[in-house]
Amino acid sequence: MRVLTWNLFHGRALPPAGRDLQPQFAAALAGWDWDVALLQEVPPWWPPALARACEAEARTVLTSRNGLLAVRRAIARRAPDLIGSNGGGANAILVRRVAGTIADHRRVLLRRWPERRVCHAVALAAGGMAWVANLHAQVHSPQRAQADIERAARVLLAWAGDAPALLGGDFNVRAPVAPGFEPLGGHGVDHILGRGFVAAGTPELPDHANLSDHAPVIVCALAPAGTLSG
Repeated sequence: MRVLTWNLFHGRALPPAGRDLQPQFAAALAGWDWDVALLQEVPPWWPPALARACEAEARTVLTSRNGLLAVRRAIARRAPDLIGSNGGGANAILVRRVAGTIADHRRVLLRRWPERRVCHAVALAAGGMAWVANLHAQVHSPQRAQADIERAARVLLAWAGDAPALLGGDFNVRAPVAPGFEPLGGHGVDHILGRGFVAAGTPELPDHANLSDHAPVIVCALAPAGTLSG
């Protein structure tokens, strides 16, 4: 299974583009070879369009700065670089058909302060069951980020039971420690960790031009035979 993690920088580019970049992000995602995409800092109204472009199912959770979302959306669509992260935030998981259908979707609130942080996960029905979770840990505090990672790992293991599980996303630390999980690959603060998976090859960094301030990372994760197809 090829798993992508990417922080979308609230739909912005570097240098700033000064316009709505949803079509460009959708085209980039649609053109890369992945089975499951874990996305952070997603404008909350984007996941349905991204899923359609990628021929995928989507599951979304809201994170921080989503009060008066209609107003934020109106401003963000016209001046995304002006409003920045105040345009609202979400995490999204996209699953292409090759990875199977989504059999379950769960979420856990990790913290309310200083910013709302949520971990969510999907169970994939493809020749068995495996769980894939998406995390955006607290920024500007390695201690808080590590606490978010550890709690997300504990909850994911409880959801997964004996099934293999992947925990990916923007961890906001360069060497995350998640009890029960092993590192499969990453770049900077963006990582994929696994329990019951092994990495096949080195992480891939697809060309993303100037979209986002994070590089997308793709890890090929192999599960035990019979657990997953693809």
